[in-house]
Amino acid sequence: MPQTKLPNVGTTIFTVMSQLAMEHGSVNLGQGFPDFSVPVRLVDELDKAMRAGHNQYAPMTGIPALRQAIAAKTRRVYGHLPDAETEVTVTSGATEAIFNAIHAVVRAGDEVIVLDPCYDSYEPAIDLAGARAVHVPLDPVTFAPDWRRVREAITPRTRMLMINSPHNPSGAMLSADDMREVEAIIDGSGIFLLSDEVYEHIVFDGARHESALRYPSLRERSFVVSSFGKTYHCTGWKVGYCIAPPALSAEFRKVHQYNVFCTFAPAQHAFAAMLDAEPEHYEQLGAFYQAKRDRFREQVLTTRLKPLPVPGGYFQLVDYSAVSDLDDAAFCRWLTIEKGVAAIPLSPFYAAPPPGQRLARLCFAKNDATLAAAIERLQAL
Repeated sequence: MPQTKLPNVGTTIFTVMSQLAMEHGSVNLGQGFPDFSVPVRLVDELDKAMRAGHNQYAPMTGIPALRQAIAAKTRRVYGHLPDAETEVTVTSGATEAIFNAIHAVVRAGDEVIVLDPCYDSYEPAIDLAGARAVHVPLDPVTFAPDWRRVREAITPRTRMLMINSPHNPSGAMLSADDMREVEAIIDGSGIFLLSDEVYEHIVFDGARHESALRYPSLRERSFVVSSFGKTYHCTGWKVGYCIAPPALSAEFRKVHQYNVFCTFAPAQHAFAAMLDAEPEHYEQLGAFYQAKRDRFREQVLTTRLKPLPVPGGYFQLVDYSAVSDLDDAAFCRWLTIEKGVAAIPLSPFYAAPPPGQRLARLCFAKNDATLAAAIERLQAL
Protein backbone atom coordinates (compact mmCIF):
# COMPACT_ATOMS: atom_id res chain seq x y z
CA MET A 1 0.00 0.00 0.00
CA PRO A 2 1.27 3.50 -0.80
CA GLN A 3 1.95 5.89 2.07
CA THR A 4 -1.13 8.05 2.51
CA LYS A 5 -0.90 11.78 1.80
CA LEU A 6 -3.78 12.43 4.23
CA PRO A 7 -3.13 10.22 7.27
CA ASN A 8 -5.68 11.99 9.45
CA VAL A 9 -8.52 11.88 6.93
CA GLY A 10 -11.25 9.27 6.82
CA THR A 11 -14.84 9.39 5.63
CA THR A 12 -16.39 12.76 6.49
CA ILE A 13 -18.69 12.96 9.49
CA PHE A 14 -21.47 14.18 7.17
CA THR A 15 -21.33 11.01 5.09
CA VAL A 16 -21.06 8.83 8.19
CA MET A 17 -24.10 10.35 9.91
CA SER A 18 -26.24 10.46 6.76
CA GLN A 19 -25.48 6.78 6.12
CA LEU A 20 -26.34 5.96 9.72
CA ALA A 21 -29.60 7.91 9.42
CA MET A 22 -30.50 5.97 6.28
CA GLU A 23 -29.71 2.62 7.87
CA HIS A 24 -31.88 3.33 10.93
CA GLY A 25 -34.72 5.29 9.33
CA SER A 26 -33.81 8.39 11.31
CA VAL A 27 -34.87 11.95 10.57
CA ASN A 28 -31.74 13.50 9.08
CA LEU A 29 -31.01 16.89 10.63
CA GLY A 30 -27.30 16.21 10.31
CA GLN A 31 -25.96 16.91 6.82
CA GLY A 32 -26.67 20.48 5.75
CA PHE A 33 -28.93 20.16 2.76
CA PRO A 34 -32.51 21.45 2.29
CA ASP A 35 -35.27 18.94 1.66
CA PHE A 36 -37.63 21.45 0.05
CA SER A 37 -37.97 22.48 -3.57
CA VAL A 38 -35.57 24.43 -5.73
CA PRO A 39 -37.15 27.69 -7.04
CA VAL A 40 -39.48 26.92 -9.94
CA ARG A 41 -37.87 29.46 -12.26
CA LEU A 42 -34.45 27.92 -11.68
CA VAL A 43 -35.67 24.44 -12.65
CA ASP A 44 -37.44 25.87 -15.71
CA GLU A 45 -34.30 27.75 -16.76
CA LEU A 46 -32.18 24.61 -16.32
CA ASP A 47 -34.58 22.65 -18.51
CA LYS A 48 -34.56 25.44 -21.09
CA ALA A 49 -30.76 25.53 -21.13
CA MET A 50 -30.46 21.77 -21.65
CA ARG A 51 -33.08 21.80 -24.41
CA ALA A 52 -31.29 24.71 -26.05
CA GLY A 53 -28.17 22.58 -26.32
CA HIS A 54 -26.03 24.04 -23.57
CA ASN A 55 -24.72 20.61 -22.64
CA GLN A 56 -21.05 20.77 -23.59
CA TYR A 57 -18.01 22.30 -21.90
CA ALA A 58 -18.55 25.79 -20.57
CA PRO A 59 -15.74 28.35 -20.74
CA MET A 60 -13.15 27.57 -18.10
CA THR A 61 -13.87 30.70 -16.05
CA GLY A 62 -17.67 30.44 -16.40
CA ILE A 63 -20.10 31.60 -19.05
CA PRO A 64 -19.93 35.38 -19.58
CA ALA A 65 -23.62 35.93 -18.76
CA LEU A 66 -23.22 34.34 -15.33
CA ARG A 67 -20.00 36.14 -14.49
CA GLN A 68 -21.63 39.43 -15.46
CA ALA A 69 -24.72 38.61 -13.37
CA ILE A 70 -22.48 37.77 -10.39
CA ALA A 71 -20.64 41.07 -10.78
CA ALA A 72 -23.92 43.01 -10.96
CA LYS A 73 -25.26 41.21 -7.89
CA THR A 74 -22.05 41.94 -5.98
CA ARG A 75 -22.42 45.65 -6.69
CA ARG A 76 -26.09 45.53 -5.69
CA VAL A 77 -25.39 43.80 -2.38
CA TYR A 78 -21.90 45.00 -1.37
CA GLY A 79 -21.37 48.22 -3.34
CA HIS A 80 -18.39 46.81 -5.23
CA LEU A 81 -18.38 45.93 -8.94
CA PRO A 82 -15.77 43.27 -9.68
CA ASP A 83 -14.51 42.90 -13.22
CA ALA A 84 -16.50 39.99 -14.64
CA GLU A 85 -13.71 39.07 -17.03
CA THR A 86 -10.73 39.09 -14.67
CA GLU A 87 -12.09 38.78 -11.12
CA VAL A 88 -15.02 36.33 -11.18
CA THR A 89 -14.55 32.57 -11.60
CA VAL A 90 -17.36 30.00 -11.52
CA THR A 91 -16.47 26.77 -9.72
CA SER A 92 -17.85 23.31 -9.06
CA GLY A 93 -19.08 24.24 -5.61
CA ALA A 94 -17.54 26.30 -2.83
CA THR A 95 -15.37 23.39 -1.71
CA GLU A 96 -13.56 23.42 -5.05
CA ALA A 97 -13.14 27.19 -4.79
CA ILE A 98 -11.60 26.84 -1.32
CA PHE A 99 -9.21 24.16 -2.58
CA ASN A 100 -8.22 26.29 -5.57
CA ALA A 101 -7.63 29.40 -3.48
CA ILE A 102 -5.37 27.57 -1.06
CA HIS A 103 -3.35 25.93 -3.82
CA ALA A 104 -3.12 29.18 -5.79
CA VAL A 105 -0.93 30.92 -3.20
CA VAL A 106 0.01 28.51 -0.38
CA ARG A 107 3.37 26.80 -0.82
CA ALA A 108 5.10 23.88 0.85
CA GLY A 109 6.28 24.92 4.30
CA ASP A 110 3.78 27.77 4.62
CA GLU A 111 1.27 28.12 7.45
CA VAL A 112 -2.44 28.84 7.20
CA ILE A 113 -4.38 30.11 10.19
CA VAL A 114 -7.82 28.55 10.63
CA LEU A 115 -10.34 29.38 13.36
CA ASP A 116 -11.70 26.32 15.16
CA PRO A 117 -14.28 24.95 14.86
CA CYS A 118 -13.92 25.08 11.07
CA TYR A 119 -15.31 23.21 8.09
CA ASP A 120 -13.61 19.89 7.58
CA SER A 121 -12.38 20.50 4.01
CA TYR A 122 -9.99 23.28 5.05
CA GLU A 123 -7.17 21.28 6.57
CA PRO A 124 -6.92 18.51 3.93
CA ALA A 125 -6.53 21.16 1.22
CA ILE A 126 -3.79 22.82 3.28
CA ASP A 127 -2.08 19.47 3.88
CA LEU A 128 -2.10 18.64 0.17
CA ALA A 129 -0.36 21.95 -0.50
CA GLY A 130 2.47 20.79 1.78
CA ALA A 131 1.59 23.50 4.28
CA ARG A 132 0.49 23.39 7.92
CA ALA A 133 -2.84 24.43 9.40
CA VAL A 134 -2.42 26.53 12.53
CA HIS A 135 -5.56 26.19 14.63
CA VAL A 136 -6.70 29.16 16.72
CA PRO A 137 -9.81 28.38 18.79
CA LEU A 138 -12.88 30.58 18.80
CA ASP A 139 -14.60 31.28 22.11
CA PRO A 140 -16.23 27.94 23.10
CA VAL A 141 -19.47 29.68 24.13
CA THR A 142 -19.94 32.60 21.72
CA PHE A 143 -17.70 31.39 18.88
CA ALA A 144 -16.22 34.87 18.63
CA PRO A 145 -12.59 35.20 17.51
CA ASP A 146 -9.83 36.30 19.86
CA TRP A 147 -7.77 38.50 17.56
CA ARG A 148 -4.95 38.71 20.09
CA ARG A 149 -4.51 34.95 19.81
CA VAL A 150 -4.66 35.20 16.02
CA ARG A 151 -1.85 37.78 16.05
CA GLU A 152 0.19 35.58 18.37
CA ALA A 153 -0.19 32.69 15.92
CA ILE A 154 1.34 34.66 13.04
CA THR A 155 4.91 33.74 12.11
CA PRO A 156 7.14 34.60 9.12
CA ARG A 157 5.70 31.46 7.49
CA THR A 158 2.05 32.59 7.72
CA ARG A 159 0.69 32.76 4.19
CA MET A 160 -3.09 32.83 4.64
CA LEU A 161 -5.84 33.53 7.16
CA MET A 162 -9.18 31.76 6.67
CA ILE A 163 -12.43 33.21 8.00
CA ASN A 164 -16.03 32.01 7.70
CA SER A 165 -19.12 34.16 8.31
CA PRO A 166 -21.90 33.26 8.90
CA HIS A 167 -20.04 30.49 10.61
CA ASN A 168 -20.47 26.77 10.15
CA PRO A 169 -21.23 25.10 12.55
CA SER A 170 -22.20 27.82 15.06
CA GLY A 171 -24.01 30.46 13.00
CA ALA A 172 -21.88 33.20 14.63
CA MET A 173 -21.14 36.24 12.48
CA LEU A 174 -18.19 38.57 12.17
CA SER A 175 -18.94 42.22 12.93
CA ALA A 176 -17.61 45.37 11.31
CA ASP A 177 -15.19 45.63 14.24
CA ASP A 178 -13.99 42.10 13.50
CA MET A 179 -13.36 43.02 9.88
CA ARG A 180 -11.35 46.04 10.96
CA GLU A 181 -9.25 43.67 13.06
CA VAL A 182 -8.72 41.51 9.98
CA GLU A 183 -7.74 44.61 8.00
CA ALA A 184 -5.16 45.51 10.62
CA ILE A 185 -3.73 41.97 10.56
CA ILE A 186 -3.53 41.80 6.76
CA ASP A 187 -2.33 45.37 6.15
CA GLY A 188 1.32 45.54 5.20
CA SER A 189 1.80 41.80 5.53
CA GLY A 190 2.33 39.04 3.03
CA ILE A 191 -0.81 37.31 4.28
CA PHE A 192 -3.74 36.49 1.99
CA LEU A 193 -7.34 36.20 3.18
CA LEU A 194 -9.72 33.39 2.24
CA SER A 195 -13.24 34.46 3.20
CA ASP A 196 -15.76 31.60 3.13
CA GLU A 197 -19.13 33.35 2.72
CA VAL A 198 -21.39 30.55 1.55
CA TYR A 199 -24.20 31.54 3.98
CA GLU A 200 -23.91 35.23 3.06
CA HIS A 201 -27.64 35.73 2.47
CA ILE A 202 -28.85 33.75 5.47
CA VAL A 203 -28.52 36.43 8.14
CA PHE A 204 -31.08 37.33 10.79
CA ASP A 205 -32.46 40.06 13.04
CA GLY A 206 -31.59 42.95 10.75
CA ALA A 207 -27.86 42.22 10.82
CA ARG A 208 -25.61 43.02 7.86
CA HIS A 209 -23.26 40.42 6.42
CA GLU A 210 -19.79 41.91 6.60
CA SER A 211 -18.35 40.56 3.39
CA ALA A 212 -14.65 41.08 2.75
CA LEU A 213 -15.84 42.62 -0.52
CA ARG A 214 -17.09 45.66 1.41
CA TYR A 215 -13.54 46.54 2.48
CA PRO A 216 -11.19 47.87 -0.23
CA SER A 217 -7.99 47.00 1.63
CA LEU A 218 -9.20 43.42 2.13
CA ARG A 219 -10.41 42.99 -1.46
CA GLU A 220 -6.84 43.53 -2.67
CA ARG A 221 -5.63 40.35 -0.91
CA SER A 222 -8.77 38.21 -0.65
CA PHE A 223 -10.40 35.20 -2.22
CA VAL A 224 -14.13 35.51 -1.46
CA VAL A 225 -16.06 32.26 -1.91
CA SER A 226 -19.83 31.96 -2.42
CA SER A 227 -22.27 29.11 -3.02
CA PHE A 228 -25.27 28.95 -5.32
CA GLY A 229 -26.17 25.62 -3.74
CA LYS A 230 -26.74 27.19 -0.32
CA THR A 231 -28.58 30.22 -1.70
CA TYR A 232 -30.89 28.36 -4.10
CA HIS A 233 -31.57 25.10 -2.17
CA CYS A 234 -29.68 22.98 -4.71
CA THR A 235 -26.56 21.71 -2.98
CA GLY A 236 -26.42 18.73 -5.35
CA TRP A 237 -25.78 20.96 -8.34
CA LYS A 238 -22.36 21.88 -6.87
CA VAL A 239 -21.99 25.38 -8.32
CA GLY A 240 -20.21 28.24 -6.58
CA TYR A 241 -17.84 31.04 -7.42
CA CYS A 242 -14.81 32.98 -6.25
CA ILE A 243 -14.18 36.72 -6.50
CA ALA A 244 -10.56 37.84 -6.26
CA PRO A 245 -8.44 40.63 -7.75
CA PRO A 246 -6.96 39.95 -11.20
CA ALA A 247 -3.54 38.72 -10.10
CA LEU A 248 -5.03 36.33 -7.53
CA SER A 249 -7.75 35.20 -9.95
CA ALA A 250 -5.08 34.37 -12.53
CA GLU A 251 -3.35 32.05 -10.05
CA PHE A 252 -6.69 30.65 -8.88
CA ARG A 253 -7.65 29.81 -12.48
CA LYS A 254 -4.41 27.93 -13.05
CA VAL A 255 -5.49 25.47 -10.38
CA HIS A 256 -9.15 25.47 -11.42
CA GLN A 257 -8.44 24.60 -15.06
CA TYR A 258 -6.52 21.46 -14.09
CA ASN A 259 -8.80 20.55 -11.22
CA VAL A 260 -12.23 20.44 -12.86
CA PHE A 261 -11.60 22.77 -15.86
CA CYS A 262 -15.20 23.96 -16.01
CA THR A 263 -18.53 23.68 -14.21
CA PHE A 264 -21.93 22.20 -15.12
CA ALA A 265 -22.92 24.29 -18.15
CA PRO A 266 -26.76 24.15 -18.09
CA ALA A 267 -26.81 25.27 -14.44
CA GLN A 268 -24.65 28.28 -15.28
CA HIS A 269 -27.22 29.47 -17.79
CA ALA A 270 -30.00 28.85 -15.27
CA PHE A 271 -28.28 30.83 -12.51
CA ALA A 272 -27.53 33.72 -14.88
CA ALA A 273 -31.23 33.98 -15.74
CA MET A 274 -32.29 33.58 -12.11
CA LEU A 275 -29.97 36.31 -10.81
CA ASP A 276 -31.27 38.76 -13.40
CA ALA A 277 -34.96 37.88 -13.12
CA GLU A 278 -35.46 37.26 -9.39
CA PRO A 279 -33.00 39.17 -7.19
CA GLU A 280 -35.70 39.11 -4.53
CA HIS A 281 -34.88 35.45 -3.92
CA TYR A 282 -31.53 36.15 -2.27
CA GLU A 283 -32.82 39.43 -0.82
CA GLN A 284 -35.61 37.61 1.03
CA LEU A 285 -33.65 34.50 1.94
CA GLY A 286 -32.79 35.74 5.44
CA ALA A 287 -36.44 36.33 6.28
CA PHE A 288 -37.36 32.91 4.89
CA TYR A 289 -34.83 31.14 7.10
CA GLN A 290 -35.41 33.38 10.11
CA ALA A 291 -39.01 32.15 10.24
CA LYS A 292 -37.69 28.58 10.19
CA ARG A 293 -35.09 29.36 12.84
CA ASP A 294 -37.64 30.95 15.18
CA ARG A 295 -40.17 28.17 14.78
CA PHE A 296 -37.56 25.46 15.25
CA ARG A 297 -36.11 27.16 18.31
CA GLU A 298 -39.57 27.30 19.91
CA GLN A 299 -39.97 23.59 19.22
CA VAL A 300 -36.52 22.73 20.61
CA LEU A 301 -37.44 24.56 23.83
CA THR A 302 -40.12 21.90 24.39
CA THR A 303 -37.33 19.29 24.66
CA ARG A 304 -34.49 18.83 27.15
CA LEU A 305 -32.04 20.27 24.64
CA LYS A 306 -30.88 23.86 25.09
CA PRO A 307 -30.69 25.88 21.84
CA LEU A 308 -27.85 28.37 21.44
CA PRO A 309 -28.29 31.73 19.63
CA VAL A 310 -28.23 31.54 15.82
CA PRO A 311 -27.27 34.88 14.20
CA GLY A 312 -26.92 33.39 10.70
CA GLY A 313 -26.75 30.23 8.62
CA TYR A 314 -29.16 27.32 8.84
CA PHE A 315 -27.78 25.30 11.73
CA GLN A 316 -28.97 25.20 15.33
CA LEU A 317 -26.45 24.21 17.97
CA VAL A 318 -27.96 22.51 21.00
CA ASP A 319 -26.46 21.83 24.41
CA TYR A 320 -27.39 18.25 25.32
CA SER A 321 -25.74 18.18 28.78
CA ALA A 322 -29.13 17.80 30.48
CA VAL A 323 -29.70 14.62 28.47
CA SER A 324 -26.35 12.81 28.44
CA ASP A 325 -22.73 12.84 29.61
CA LEU A 326 -21.58 11.08 26.45
CA ASP A 327 -19.01 12.83 24.28
CA ASP A 328 -20.52 14.44 21.19
CA ALA A 329 -19.60 11.69 18.72
CA ALA A 330 -21.07 8.98 20.94
CA PHE A 331 -24.14 11.09 21.72
CA CYS A 332 -24.91 11.78 18.05
CA ARG A 333 -24.51 8.12 17.20
CA TRP A 334 -26.83 7.17 20.11
CA LEU A 335 -29.33 9.85 19.09
CA THR A 336 -29.39 8.58 15.52
CA ILE A 337 -29.64 4.87 16.29
CA GLU A 338 -31.73 4.85 19.47
CA LYS A 339 -33.86 7.98 19.15
CA GLY A 340 -34.22 8.35 15.39
CA VAL A 341 -32.76 11.84 14.84
CA ALA A 342 -29.41 12.38 13.11
CA ALA A 343 -27.22 15.25 14.29
CA ILE A 344 -23.61 16.25 13.71
CA PRO A 345 -21.04 16.35 16.54
CA LEU A 346 -18.79 19.40 16.78
CA SER A 347 -15.55 17.59 17.59
CA PRO A 348 -14.71 16.81 13.90
CA PHE A 349 -14.62 20.59 13.30
CA TYR A 350 -11.76 20.98 15.82
CA ALA A 351 -8.11 20.02 16.04
CA ALA A 352 -8.59 19.90 19.83
CA PRO A 353 -12.22 20.10 21.02
CA PRO A 354 -12.84 22.04 24.26
CA PRO A 355 -12.89 19.63 27.21
CA GLY A 356 -16.40 18.74 28.31
CA GLN A 357 -18.15 20.47 25.44
CA ARG A 358 -21.61 18.92 24.97
CA LEU A 359 -22.91 20.43 21.74
CA ALA A 360 -24.49 18.97 18.61
CA ARG A 361 -25.48 20.60 15.32
CA LEU A 362 -28.99 20.31 13.89
CA CYS A 363 -29.94 21.57 10.41
CA PHE A 364 -33.24 23.46 10.19
CA ALA A 365 -33.13 23.86 6.40
CA LYS A 366 -35.94 21.33 6.22
CA ASN A 367 -39.64 21.41 5.52
CA ASP A 368 -42.05 21.72 8.41
CA ALA A 369 -43.04 18.06 8.35
CA THR A 370 -39.40 16.93 8.66
CA LEU A 371 -38.74 19.28 11.57
CA ALA A 372 -41.98 18.30 13.32
CA ALA A 373 -41.11 14.60 13.03
CA ALA A 374 -37.68 15.27 14.51
CA ILE A 375 -39.09 17.34 17.40
CA GLU A 376 -41.60 14.63 18.27
CA ARG A 377 -38.71 12.20 18.71
CA LEU A 378 -36.56 14.71 20.58
CA GLN A 379 -39.39 15.39 23.02
CA ALA A 380 -39.05 11.78 24.13
CA LEU A 381 -35.48 12.28 25.35
